[in-house]
Amino acid sequence: MISETRFAPAEENPSPPFRGEREGPIAQRWEGEVGLNARCGIPHLTPALSAPGGGEGAAVGHRSRLILQRQWVPFGTKEIAGTAHPDANPGDGCHPKCRFVYFLGLLLLGFFVAPVLVRVSLPDPRGGVPWYEARRDPTGLAPDPAETQEAVIQVFTAPAVSWRGVFAVHSWIAVKPTGAPRYTRYEVVGFGVANGAPAVRVDRMGPDNYWFGAEPKIVLDRRGAGVDRMIDKIHDAVATYPYPRTYRAWPGPNSNTFLAYIARQLPELGLDLPSNAVGKDFLPGGALFALAPSGSGFQLSLYGVAGILIAAKEGVELNLLGLNIGIDAAAPALKLPAIGRLGVSRR
Repeated sequence: MISETRFAPAEENPSPPFRGEREGPIAQRWEGEVGLNARCGIPHLTPALSAPGGGEGAAVGHRSRLILQRQWVPFGTKEIAGTAHPDANPGDGCHPKCRFVYFLGLLLLGFFVAPVLVRVSLPDPRGGVPWYEARRDPTGLAPDPAETQEAVIQVFTAPAVSWRGVFAVHSWIAVKPTGAPRYTRYEVVGFGVANGAPAVRVDRMGPDNYWFGAEPKIVLDRRGAGVDRMIDKIHDAVATYPYPRTYRAWPGPNSNTFLAYIARQLPELGLDLPSNAVGKDFLPGGALFALAPSGSGFQLSLYGVAGILIAAKEGVELNLLGLNIGIDAAAPALKLPAIGRLGVSRR
């Protein structure tokens, strides 16, 4: 006699673990999985453990089911109604403020990098002659002391030697009191400092000589009444310079640090060093706040590596890694790293 086989209702007996009888999509390896040996609180359903009530995820809330059914969409695509569109704009989900900051950052980066690339493509100011073989004779920019009796102060800059000339200039100051037969030249150089030579040099060359093949430019020229008093203050500033035996090309102290220090001790000089005078923003003693070199404003600087300067004479300058960009509204000009001033010149 064959006994009658009875089956329990579906509610009491889960469906057999066969794929054909499971409800819902085929389980994917990422569904319900957060990471290695980690769970998000959603039970990991296997074919052998189907949820009571029919199908995987039936016992999970509506919100959890939505999470289980979401799939990863590659960056640069937009998911619309479950379909990935690779041609959608990746910035559509970005907040307008985020987008503005992004493009502002790119713009600033361009202002810092593009001038350096332009400077690299320009002709060599030394005509391809090795700097140690280049000319160092007078240029005639300084007035002849025999013909000029009045007091004179001049500040010169010229491209630094070797590869450093792409990024920075070397600067120095030459002074002649009233009726003096010759100039006195003050500058800071790194040659020999490691072997014990002083960084501050006096009369190493003439007042306006070629700087190892590169012709200098005059960035400041003061003559006449009141200049003798400023020359006395310049002598005092040179004597109190805090790094007389120290030189570091970047971020300082270097020749531009030296000139900026003199200018801060003598605000009436009104010196505005060019934006490619790398090292001018290095403040002595690790100070963070100081007068601008021209004395017409203030600057905030972090060891000459980053900072900002706002002054009536210099305008507004932003320093990043020793490279400066800025704008001068008083004498309209754009200040660029590696290139310097583009616009109306100051003296």
